Amino acid sequence: MVRQMPEDPIVRNIIDLMRGAQMNRRALLRGAAVGAAGAGTLALSACGGGGGGGSVEQGDGSAGSIVWGNWTYYLDFNEDTQTWPTLDEFMAQTNISVDYIEDIDDNNTFYGKIKDQLQLGQNTGYDTITLTDWMNGRLIQDGQVQELDASRMPNTKNLLANLRDSLDVDPGRKYTMPWQAPASGVVWNTEAVPDGIKTIDDFLRPELKGKVGMLTEMRDTMGIIMQGLGTDISGEWGDPEFDAALAWLDDAIKSGQVAQLKGNSYTQDLETDTTLAAIAWTGDIAILNSEQGERWTLEVPESGGVITADSFTVPNGTTPENKELVEDLINFYYEPEIAAQVADYVWFVTPVEGAREAMEAINPEQVDNPFIFPDDDMNSRLHGFRTLTPQEDKKYTEAFSKVLGL
Repeated sequence: MVRQMPEDPIVRNIIDLMRGAQMNRRALLRGAAVGAAGAGTLALSACGGGGGGGSVEQGDGSAGSIVWGNWTYYLDFNEDTQTWPTLDEFMAQTNISVDYIEDIDDNNTFYGKIKDQLQLGQNTGYDTITLTDWMNGRLIQDGQVQELDASRMPNTKNLLANLRDSLDVDPGRKYTMPWQAPASGVVWNTEAVPDGIKTIDDFLRPELKGKVGMLTEMRDTMGIIMQGLGTDISGEWGDPEFDAALAWLDDAIKSGQVAQLKGNSYTQDLETDTTLAAIAWTGDIAILNSEQGERWTLEVPESGGVITADSFTVPNGTTPENKELVEDLINFYYEPEIAAQVADYVWFVTPVEGAREAMEAINPEQVDNPFIFPDDDMNSRLHGFRTLTPQEDKKYTEAFSKVLGL
């Protein structure tokens, strides 16, 4: 089946560039950022998952069909054949057809897209989605997702122990199952900032004025600042702790010390030296360094970085039959060999125990990559942002956005 193209001409152009020039993942992200103002979300929709790879074995779909909504560039992709190898393997093994749609680019905007159906218990158009756990916590609290059947997913015994109870409103992962686990830390230009960034106050050194960047994702930026000020973001904290961190950020912005506040496009500022030090996502910096010769150092600060998970859920409205097919899909991706193939492409922390050993055969150079397989020391410094109540979420998000001038 032919891959459907988005209607937006900017997005079409980006996809054409990708196909024509065989752009790599990072280059495509640049293109997406440039076109973002007019493009909104970037959607690549493939019926049968394999896109233009007509010769790829995908099964006959006789076992049923499901729709999977995921973030962009979050599944192993073969740029030569324009196919998703592990997804093709799943379909060939099971005869389950998967419409794989990369149209999540922001938790809030995607939730806004399906919230009416969720509130009415109607089919959202997706049998499974992989939103971030703070949003999943909201869906669970609102009773908008279905409980998973662990007996149909024996491979989920491989879930890393530190992720099993990391979503406080879903202990034991009854409603969610992590897909990947993005982590954030601090990054600096190794040559321009030889002393590095060890504490959040290092961001305030005079020589870095106007060269410091922060993420527009509240939980990553505020999580690192709050920990830098001594708050356990996973534990009990409230307005005083949040307000203190927000005041620190407000002062840094008003003084001109922090000049860049961005989402994914922050990497462009690192590449042009517009930003010399920043809060960053681990996978991004790993890829930048692989492409540009280790120009940056990224560390999880002693005070703590932030880890979360983007997790599979089954929204209300998905039929019982399709929920079982989703559980088959989840079980497949919890095979260590499959998880390692995905991790080799996406470079975020894999949630699957045994994937590191499996990586030996897939790509030995990745076995010691701390961004995929954090060591014990790094793990001890990564903490989850506790689930906010709806009232807290609204209040803190509005306050954060106001300080950022959004």
